[in-house]
Amino acid sequence: MIRGCCGAPSVPVRSAATPRAAPPRDGRDDVTTPDPIEDTAGLSVVCETAGTRLVVPPGTSILDAARQAGLDVTAPCADALCGACETWVLEGRPDHRDALLSAEEQARGETMLICVSRGRTPLVLDL
Repeated sequence: MIRGCCGAPSVPVRSAATPRAAPPRDGRDDVTTPDPIEDTAGLSVVCETAGTRLVVPPGTSILDAARQAGLDVTAPCADALCGACETWVLEGRPDHRDALLSAEEQARGETMLICVSRGRTPLVLDL
């Protein structure tokens, strides 16, 4: 997938994190930086494409855990500002902690921004 990123709109970014293209963003300007991740329990995440299971510790993003496990995930901003880390949710319920996805998109639970969001249940992601 090629998508504009933080910085000049003409700068393309290829995201290896989402083999299937995530829905295009609606260009909203009301995006804010999310609150830090605060959890008391680890999160189980299966990265289906990579065939890897992650246990994401409290205070660690799915993005950071995936990178620590050796997955090549593109996320230039890592603050839910650019949308490059938007990933398909194959199973489970995301806990959206971003302001980039619309309320409708969050309610559908089909994708999530793995740089800031967590899971309300264990997740299977298209990573």
